Amino acid sequence: MSALKIKKGSTSHSAYNLRPTFSDTEERHTLAVLVENEPGVLARVIGLFSGRGYNIESLTVAEVDHTGHLSRITIVTKGTPQVINQITAQLGRIVTVREVQDLTVAGPSVERELAMFKVVASGEKRVEALRLADIFRANVVDSTLGSFIFEITGNPEKVDAFADLMRPLGLSEMARTGVAALLRGE
Repeated sequence: MSALKIKKGSTSHSAYNLRPTFSDTEERHTLAVLVENEPGVLARVIGLFSGRGYNIESLTVAEVDHTGHLSRITIVTKGTPQVINQITAQLGRIVTVREVQDLTVAGPSVERELAMFKVVASGEKRVEALRLADIFRANVVDSTLGSFIFEITGNPEKVDAFADLMRPLGLSEMARTGVAALLRGE
């Protein structure tokens, strides 16, 4: 083993070690990938992540230009700055990828997610679920004598907070769309 290698997690405090150090803390990043809408494109993008052991926290895909046959893939992932740079560079090398944008570093962006929650409750828990839904501006999209289905939109943190509050009240099922995001401004 070479003397120049440093074990993961160790730091060097020597004045002679003047090489720049890179952050090893993982950060959450939202990537917007504009791709040609053709069979196999999503598989290639996902294959890049799985082949290198990168995790995808959220993934949304939709056609955004019908005449140009372009789709937008929004991916939320975590990694060190070096890993995120590597991911964006590798995505850019895929032939059918037109553009890759890291919205986290490009500037302020707006992120939204749609989620539905089925809450099975009665009595006081049912009333409390309705109160919380009102506070979070969630809509009741279905109601039976024993359950509600709430629909909520907002940033992922808002959706997570609503889920945390509904669990003790009888949350039985949840479906989430994944994050959709756009840069703010011009």
